[in-house]
Amino acid sequence: MSEVKRIAGQLHASLHGPAWHGPSLLEILDGVTADEARQHPIVAAHSMAELVPHITAWLIAAERRLAGQAIELEGDADWPPVTDSFDWPAVLQQLREAADSLGSRIRTLADAELSTIRVHSFGQEYSAYVLLHGVVQHNLYHAGQLAILKKAIRG
Repeated sequence: MSEVKRIAGQLHASLHGPAWHGPSLLEILDGVTADEARQHPIVAAHSMAELVPHITAWLIAAERRLAGQAIELEGDADWPPVTDSFDWPAVLQQLREAADSLGSRIRTLADAELSTIRVHSFGQEYSAYVLLHGVVQHNLYHAGQLAILKKAIRG
C-alpha cells in the first residue's frame, strides 16, 4: 500500500473510524444534540459547538495548503464564532464534507509529492507529509476533548 493511501486511511479513520485509539470524531459526536453541543461543562474550555467548526476550518485549510495557498488561520477563521443561527446538523455535515474533500485530494497525490514543501505557515515550511499527519493528529487531539465534554455533559 502506498503512503498516500495510508495517510488517507488514517484521516478517514480519525473521522469515521474504526480508529486505533478509540471512538472517531463522528462516533463521539453521534447523538449529540445542538443543546449539548452549545454547553460549556468545563470552565474555560471550548464547547463542542466551537470545536467542530475549528476542526473543519483546519481540514479546509489543509486542502488549500496542498493546492499551494498560504493559508493562515487566526481569530474567527481559526475559531469560528457560534452565532444565534447555529445549525448543528449543518455544522456536522460541513465537517464530513471537508474531511471527505481533503481525503479525495490526498488520494490524487503521488507518494513522491509528500516530501514537497507545500506549506508556509507562520514563517515555517512544512512538507505535505508533515501537514497531513498533523491534520490527523489535530483531529484526534480534539476527539479526546470532545469525548471528555460529552462525558461531562451526560455524567
